[in-house]
Amino acid sequence: MSNLKLENTIVSVAWLHENAHAPNLVILNATIPKIVDGVSVFPEVVQIPNTRFFDIKKKFSNVADAFPSAFPSEAQFTASAQALGINQDTAIVVYDEKGIYSSARVWWLFKAFGYENVAVLNGGFPEWKAKNLPIETKQEHEVITGSFQAKKQAGYMLFFDDIIKIQDDQNYAILDARSSGRFLGTIPEPREGLRSGTIPNAKNLPFEDLLKDKKFIAKEEIQTLFNQATNKKENLVFSCGSGITACVLALGADMLGYKNIAVYDGSWTEYGALISKDNTMHWTKKELVAYTLLYAANSNFEEDNKERNLIIAKVDMQTFQKIHEEWEADNDYQSIQKIQAGLKEHNFTEADIDKLLAEVKSMFFADGEFDVYERAMYRSLNKLFHV
Repeated sequence: MSNLKLENTIVSVAWLHENAHAPNLVILNATIPKIVDGVSVFPEVVQIPNTRFFDIKKKFSNVADAFPSAFPSEAQFTASAQALGINQDTAIVVYDEKGIYSSARVWWLFKAFGYENVAVLNGGFPEWKAKNLPIETKQEHEVITGSFQAKKQAGYMLFFDDIIKIQDDQNYAILDARSSGRFLGTIPEPREGLRSGTIPNAKNLPFEDLLKDKKFIAKEEIQTLFNQATNKKENLVFSCGSGITACVLALGADMLGYKNIAVYDGSWTEYGALISKDNTMHWTKKELVAYTLLYAANSNFEEDNKERNLIIAKVDMQTFQKIHEEWEADNDYQSIQKIQAGLKEHNFTEADIDKLLAEVKSMFFADGEFDVYERAMYRSLNKLFHV
């Protein structure tokens, strides 16, 4: 049997079953498991024969980033893909256990790293089972390290700074794949502490509207949905909660032949955390320093008067109270996100970062000791600031 060259961005389960023994075929399961008591739990205990697990969260995301499922580096993607036995001529078919959900993210990642011989399984594992096609108990198959080389392509992934630049540009259309309830703010965001809202000028196109019975609807119907959302055929940017289901819209647009399309990697999780309800950035540079010191001061769950006075000395009392109220309303995840964004927004240099770390250490010594919690916080901030 000759090597496969994929002609379409989606393939049917019948096609995959017929071509399952092609010598260059690799089947990837991109399901994102639920975490229960620190353990990954998958919906299924069986899989399509010879499947390899594509670990979006741990192997194919920048885990050092403050935001979930963050775009990995070329080096990380190359190494992780090679570990799955991906070669330069591999035909990749990716599925997930929800139908079409996270599989589209994998397809888009490969395209963003310059690889085109990849397709999504229409209907995913639910469709495979519905057709009573062969399955096997979940297992890890031994593979030979592959020769794949990632080559990052410009324009496929957009980031926070890009969105700030284009959100008011009429040459772009931002389409949000979240449900209408989340888009309109009538139901809360599932991520704890994340505010409701939308990117300015974004339009809503729920990714689930493109699907029926976990498969894509007809192209003509998809085209109607896109036409209702925007009249643009290029410069489309897709967003969602954390950059996963935005890729379903990208897949739909690609099926329709749209050009110059992109995915906002951080999506609403990033934007909603970094931009306030009145669409302004948080904090002056002094306020950023004060917030960071306040975050550090609570590393040992105790904020003493000496530490408070040191922080107040950086700003006036009114500003300190405002920042303190914001800090109390934030969870740990949001605090890290905001600090990272603030460092970037205010263009902190290595010298600025070293000065800030020195201020953190000075504050820790304000009470005459540098305890184990403070040492751990200092190491964490040092790593965070140098990401």
